[in-house]
Amino acid sequence: MANNMERKLGLAPTIALSVGTTLGAGIFISISEVAGASGSALYTVLAFLIGGLIMIPQNLILAELATAYPENGGNYVFIKHAGWRKLAFLTGWASFWSNDSSALAIVSLAGVQYIAYLFPMNGLAIKLIAVAFIILFMMIHIRSVEGGGKFQAIITFIKILPFVLLIGMGLFFVRGDLVMTPAVATAPVGLMTLLAGISATSWSFDGMGACTYMTGEIKNPKKTMPRALISSVIIIILLYVGLTFIVTGVIPFDQLVNSKAPLADAGAAIPLIGNISGTFIAISGIIVILAALSGTVMFQPRLEYAMAKDGLFFKSFSKVHKKYGTPYFSMMAQCMLAIVLIFLSNITELLGYFTFVLLLKNTLTFTSIFVHRKKPDYNPLWKAPAWKFMAIISIASSLILVVSTLMWAAIPSVITAIIVVVTGLPVFYFWEKRNKKEEIKEEESINI
Repeated sequence: MANNMERKLGLAPTIALSVGTTLGAGIFISISEVAGASGSALYTVLAFLIGGLIMIPQNLILAELATAYPENGGNYVFIKHAGWRKLAFLTGWASFWSNDSSALAIVSLAGVQYIAYLFPMNGLAIKLIAVAFIILFMMIHIRSVEGGGKFQAIITFIKILPFVLLIGMGLFFVRGDLVMTPAVATAPVGLMTLLAGISATSWSFDGMGACTYMTGEIKNPKKTMPRALISSVIIIILLYVGLTFIVTGVIPFDQLVNSKAPLADAGAAIPLIGNISGTFIAISGIIVILAALSGTVMFQPRLEYAMAKDGLFFKSFSKVHKKYGTPYFSMMAQCMLAIVLIFLSNITELLGYFTFVLLLKNTLTFTSIFVHRKKPDYNPLWKAPAWKFMAIISIASSLILVVSTLMWAAIPSVITAIIVVVTGLPVFYFWEKRNKKEEIKEEESINI
């Protein structure tokens, strides 16, 4: 696929895109959930450490694939080049209708709920402000890839600062006896509880592959993509492990497990932050969510753009703005669908439809590396070390989440799968038939 957009993004905005998308609302609540699954404070810290380390193989595989196919589209591109054109279409089709726009709706609603903590408002006001944020970021990223990248880098740097402050100040008040508190007598312990905790962290680490959707607009992908993907996972691991260590070191474990806002409780337990903990966490949450929303608006429309360029999506989605050089129609369409979803669903319902498609897409991507490696023309600019081992770890960790999603969101998952196949296959064959007709016309015109 020819790349009609210039390579304007350097290393810093590429890292910011991945970190900004990953570091979302999940960490604000997931620590207590991981603690409940892990059974002890120490296991909770280890769960985030090991959970982050498991993400390294995934990022290494993504880095190799991105340098082999340095074009926009992310997972769709990798699956398509594996020869799985139909599956690539179905994942892209599902992404647009149940993944990408849902993500925008989820993230925008979550961000405004933190604003509502500081300035109470009703449900309609929350939805209207969420819509306003989507439109704002849509306009920013339509106007300039380079400007949008700089904005993403700045807002991501700002969102990291509160976490660094909490970790830095918290280190002076951590109690070793709390971190090393043994599990209660009735709680399960051992390897299985640690594995349960690791599984529970996976949601918090998702999003680091965001930059692969924009590989076609990234400068020197051979160097930038591996550096960005590896740097992103290291930054996220340091932040998450640091935060978990502070939280488990200042909050008694039984209180942590039952906490609905573990970071706020940790802030309240730290002098100087304690008096402003609620406001501190709310403002941090707003910044975190807005950065994630900005990144989501920026990268996701590139998938539909890539599909349209291949003749497997509505042609309008392949349009690039003459002045700004961005896939403006794809951005607008996705944001408009997200706005519709904001008024039709709530976050819990959206999550059920969102996660299953996301995980299947990831699993297919990691599996495709075995096909790519056998292709004689496969020539990545950078290769993952011990790639078979890395691929197996990536596939296994992704499949674990697929199974767990079926356990908590079985009905939405099944509904999503049925809708994708029933609606997607007829559309795929229609577009493929149209593409063949156009190819025949082109050949006839050349012969004439």
